[in-house]
Amino acid sequence: MNLTIALTQPQENCIIDISAPTFFFSATETLQCTPKNFEHIQNALAQKKLLKIPGLIDPHVHFRTPGQEHKENWESASLAAIRGGYTTVFDMPNTIPTTITLERLHAKKALIDAQLKKIKIPLHYGLYLGASREHFDQIALCKNDIIGIKVFMGSSTGELLMDDLESLDQLFAIASKLDLLVAVHAESEAMIKQRKELLKDQHDYCIHSKIRTPEVAATAVKQAIDLARQHKTRLYILHVSSIPELELIKAAKQEGLEVFAETCPHYLFLTTKDYAHLQGCAQMNPALRDPVHQQALWQGLQDGTIDTIGSDHAPHTLAEKHEVFGCCPSGVPGIETTFPLLFTAHKQGRLSLEKLLDLTHYNPKKLLRLPSTKDFVVIDTDTQRTVDNANLATKARWSPYAGMDLYGWPVLMHFSH
Repeated sequence: MNLTIALTQPQENCIIDISAPTFFFSATETLQCTPKNFEHIQNALAQKKLLKIPGLIDPHVHFRTPGQEHKENWESASLAAIRGGYTTVFDMPNTIPTTITLERLHAKKALIDAQLKKIKIPLHYGLYLGASREHFDQIALCKNDIIGIKVFMGSSTGELLMDDLESLDQLFAIASKLDLLVAVHAESEAMIKQRKELLKDQHDYCIHSKIRTPEVAATAVKQAIDLARQHKTRLYILHVSSIPELELIKAAKQEGLEVFAETCPHYLFLTTKDYAHLQGCAQMNPALRDPVHQQALWQGLQDGTIDTIGSDHAPHTLAEKHEVFGCCPSGVPGIETTFPLLFTAHKQGRLSLEKLLDLTHYNPKKLLRLPSTKDFVVIDTDTQRTVDNANLATKARWSPYAGMDLYGWPVLMHFSH
């Protein structure tokens, strides 16, 4: 690693404190640190315990702005992002109001830019446009300002939902004509409603996984793949969590369709067994799966069925997550812990470093057609840290991984301008 240490005074606009007191990053490849931390970083460099990697890309976050800033905003979330090693993020449209028009898109960008300027973190970001059958005319207007179109085929947090075939068909056709990526939350709304009614007298949090089953997800995945085939649309299937989804996606790739898949850390590191101690903090959409599905996901990482890992950072307050089943919102924070979880898996021999960087940088860069940057992150490969809710930057101040001992925490970052 061709890096040197310099004991210099931080200069505004080129150096950021990741988690005071800790290390700084500069606009050069000279690592700058506070005198207090000089000995630690010097020893780490001498022992080759620091690793320089490309800036991580998170293709799937919910930073809750506008409208839900009591859960998160871009001031807290951007700090959480850089603590997790991410220099680029892509935010979803299920905000309040929903991001479904050019006017709302520009208003959202203005809020984000103001918050990033306030905290002085030059986080790179992009936005998805929400799919709304009443606003198909807005898609062409927004084409140059978005990374893709987000479709909620099943209900989740917020009011966006498109579950009728006629509207989905129109949307996939428009996206194909404009060469826009369609990112889908693939769950069958009809099946969710049926299973809710069937299980309406059961109130344990674990019932969530019996309502939103693998078959509920696979039914929507098949429908989305069929539409992508028909219209030659680039399709990105989000938060893949189960064996039947993987089988459909693998077959689509073998067919030569432009179908891409994401999974999330919660499906790789949590299962239905975790409802027992996490309760409502284990509720997410799609729902957690039994261990057999988790094993298949790890294989999907290895064989290329899964292209990316998105944190699906979707924070709610602890008070909200402690509400009874039926009132408890779905979603978990995760952008701070995603890379340490994966790097720890790498140290355990479950994932090569090359594959890890493909999933968190190179594949999302290619999928989202991003320009190259000189962003980089330096991680400490040897120091183990315990996930502690009190030390998290997210406004939610909790993690489903609290108490876990993880490696691979970032210590320095560089953003290109």
